[in-house]
Amino acid sequence: MTEAHVIELHRVAKHFGKVEAVRDVSLSAGAGECVALVGHNGAGKTTLMKLMLGLLHPSRGDVRVLGHDPCAGAFAVRRRIGFLPETIAFNPALTATEMLRFYATLKREPRSVVAPLLARVGLAAAADRRIGTYSKGMRQRLGLAQALLGEPALLFLDEPTTGLDPALRGQFYGLIRDLAGAGATVLISTHALGELEGVADRVVILDRGEVLADGSLGELRRLAHLPIRVRVKVAGPHAAAPAWLRDAGQAVNGHHFDLTCTPDTKMALLRRAVESGSAVDDIEVAEPTLDDLYAHFLSRGDAR
Repeated sequence: MTEAHVIELHRVAKHFGKVEAVRDVSLSAGAGECVALVGHNGAGKTTLMKLMLGLLHPSRGDVRVLGHDPCAGAFAVRRRIGFLPETIAFNPALTATEMLRFYATLKREPRSVVAPLLARVGLAAAADRRIGTYSKGMRQRLGLAQALLGEPALLFLDEPTTGLDPALRGQFYGLIRDLAGAGATVLISTHALGELEGVADRVVILDRGEVLADGSLGELRRLAHLPIRVRVKVAGPHAAAPAWLRDAGQAVNGHHFDLTCTPDTKMALLRRAVESGSAVDDIEVAEPTLDDLYAHFLSRGDAR
């Protein structure tokens, strides 16, 4: 493993009988990087996480986490890792405080960290309630608290925002940005693609155990070369709009024209709109979303 990489996988495969859950995957992640694994059910996301956690042995290839083979189970490495599984179950008879103290003992963390952690995930007021009375969202936040024990250098989050309302999702991703900003490496597996913009530094798109694309949103947009949607609002009626705009755009809603362009021609189009002066009131640019990119790379994978 190179010094800059917290995670490094080289040509990793995992077979379950005749089923190839992961096929020839190579990827890496550095300190302070937030990487998202996206793909439909069965794409290999959870299997990859379990390989990196040492819960599964690879059928082929090499996995290194924090410089070590995760299957070796070294405690010094494991205590630097936090994990929130997709489905988490706690003893319903225990309180959140009691449960988190139990996990703190396993990680050899002092009990004094429990109360601040519960406050950090918004459970301070419910710290002494039995977990059996918790809503799904509250149990999810408790799961995040146990994953954050010990200020992990590496955090694995499998479908972490399940059961959280929009406000709590925003708080959750704020925590993730803070952790990455402090140097932690964060690996997120999720179906909620729209939540990742502004959070993930890189997106790894998986399909049938293979990596279809790996890069920042900007890099994926350049690779996909999908059309960019531009809406131009004009000051007067459509008939009074500049001739180039009437020729190039589709008139909608009385004072708007919708156009599309490529990444290479976007700036030329915007300059032309600005040069139209008072004839143009406003310009809205809609880059391809992660949902658009995911659909594009998935269809390209299906065509192979």
